[in-house]
Amino acid sequence: MEKILIVEDSNFFGSILKSRLEHNNGYEVMWARSLSETARILEDPNNIFLAGILDFNLPDAMDGEIIDVVVRKRIPVIVFTGNANEETRNLVWSKDVVDYVLKEDSQSIDYILSMLNRLKKNADIKIIAVAESDSFRIIIKNLLNIHQYKVFTANDGKKALELLSTYPDTKLVIAEYSMPGMDGFDLTKKIRENYKREDLAIIGILSEKEKVSAARFLKNGANDFIIKESFLTEEFYSRITQNIENIERINTIKEASIKDFLTGLYNRRYFFESGKKFFANAVRGHLNIICAMVDIDYFKKVNDTYGHEVGDIALRHVSSILNNRMRKSDIVTRFGGEEFCILAINMKAEKIKEIFKELCKKVESSPVELADKKNIKITISIGVSSKLTDNLEGMVKEADELLYKAKTAGRNRVEID
Repeated sequence: MEKILIVEDSNFFGSILKSRLEHNNGYEVMWARSLSETARILEDPNNIFLAGILDFNLPDAMDGEIIDVVVRKRIPVIVFTGNANEETRNLVWSKDVVDYVLKEDSQSIDYILSMLNRLKKNADIKIIAVAESDSFRIIIKNLLNIHQYKVFTANDGKKALELLSTYPDTKLVIAEYSMPGMDGFDLTKKIRENYKREDLAIIGILSEKEKVSAARFLKNGANDFIIKESFLTEEFYSRITQNIENIERINTIKEASIKDFLTGLYNRRYFFESGKKFFANAVRGHLNIICAMVDIDYFKKVNDTYGHEVGDIALRHVSSILNNRMRKSDIVTRFGGEEFCILAINMKAEKIKEIFKELCKKVESSPVELADKKNIKITISIGVSSKLTDNLEGMVKEADELLYKAKTAGRNRVEID
């Protein structure tokens, strides 16, 4: 369970924050009411915090001194204060904080909760920052590190493309326009040859005198741009977050279109769209594929005896076993009803029988656990086609016929061509 540090001398705001964080979001909260109490908490090496939510004014630290104390411990800091004046705001943003939130209404707390969720996600998000200037590159890197992103830097476009090749799951590239060799425009065009806007965002960095070229940056494929001379930390973070979250929203929509809502496995449509590409590569001799059809034995009896809700639990149970056993490169699909289809890539021929027999044994030895602490045992039958036919549909048909053979031979078994 992740820990959150609250430093707040107001019982009203402290109790609301603590309640929301613990009961609605499942965090473990440590609440201090002063600088001295916070220092004692931070002395304990076992206290590792996802973030600290700090009031600016405390009884023993009236001018934001608490921020430096917590930042020195490398804890991401969100300042939650009623001070709205420009001087306080500028002071806070000079101290490497994650964000500055005013105590206004319940939406302020909602925002803090969304920012904590953002920090958790950011640890898995890769960003490449490209700039000729060492000092500017360091500034960008440090700002992104505060928000917990995984950051890689390059001083020119060529190096940036090398990094992108090494880390193809990068979600954002921040590219300066003026760079030696390949400028930001050309880098953007190169990236767009392989990455769509909805897969990877690009933010261009231009100087004030280059501002007229901002539209060109966007036309070449950038999602956004920032002007160096009017660079504000708060705006920078807002633009980064907005572009990352746009990609996440699009990915969520994509996932919904290719995933089965009940099991989380790929759906039939995705199986054939992606599977045909693998099949074409297999025909060219670039890889090997096998197709396996999997069916839950006597599933109708499970539904009739225990109800459809238990049937859904059984489907999720089997889906989890299949998904955990197969590799990320394999396509594990819910084909419909209680039937699943697996397209496995480059599975060694001598391992096929062993792997699918293991799956049968795993399902048989892992009863479905119900809410009333009752367990029900289920088994699966599998048909495996390992030889290329005229098309992918032919392999699926062959695997389905082998599955039928496994069923008629007694179930809870594997039949391989």
